[in-house]
Amino acid sequence: MPGETRELAMFPLGSVLFPEMPLPLRVFEPRYVAMLSAVLGDPEREFGVVLIERGWEVGGGDVRFDVGTVARVARVEISDGTIELLATGAARFEVVRWLGDDPYPRAEVRELEPLEMDEETVPALASAEGVVRATLTRASEFVELPWAPDVELSPEPSQRIWQVAGIAPLGSLDQFAMLRSRTAEELLATLVEETQAAEVRFTAGWAEDDQDDAAP
Repeated sequence: MPGETRELAMFPLGSVLFPEMPLPLRVFEPRYVAMLSAVLGDPEREFGVVLIERGWEVGGGDVRFDVGTVARVARVEISDGTIELLATGAARFEVVRWLGDDPYPRAEVRELEPLEMDEETVPALASAEGVVRATLTRASEFVELPWAPDVELSPEPSQRIWQVAGIAPLGSLDQFAMLRSRTAEELLATLVEETQAAEVRFTAGWAEDDQDDAAP
């Protein structure tokens, strides 16, 4: 529940997980195999995902951001000595304190309140989604993207807002800025601003390539 604290197994990653977005993972490091064993033994089958600020996913010693997302395990497959799992983003949380990394990272966390959606937010979401899909359409002509411009999203606005953020062609720091948004309006403003900036960078790169191709 929002406002309450609880202990949660943690999986620091070099990417951001948004609520309502899928998270495919390949688990092989011993501490995360141990973590997954513990998580699967719990009825909730949940762990936390936070973005690494400095360092690497493998080996430990990383510095982590303090806002993340609860991941719920949906499917696990074990074959040829590897563990493949698919999780889905749920509630956001803030880290109250880290509890150590032995035998795997754990933290005391507090869930954040869901973003409130009102009558004014829904049209703003539709406008932001238009910007994201248009940018994906243009970018997909030149680069391979993880999400198609016509990807189907949830009809529920409280879920769709996070999915629109999740498919935008943005870097992890821009994604983290959206993840920690205090309001839906703040998230959408960041989403539109950063997506438009990304489109400018894409376009500038294509123009430079065209000039290089045309040079004698």
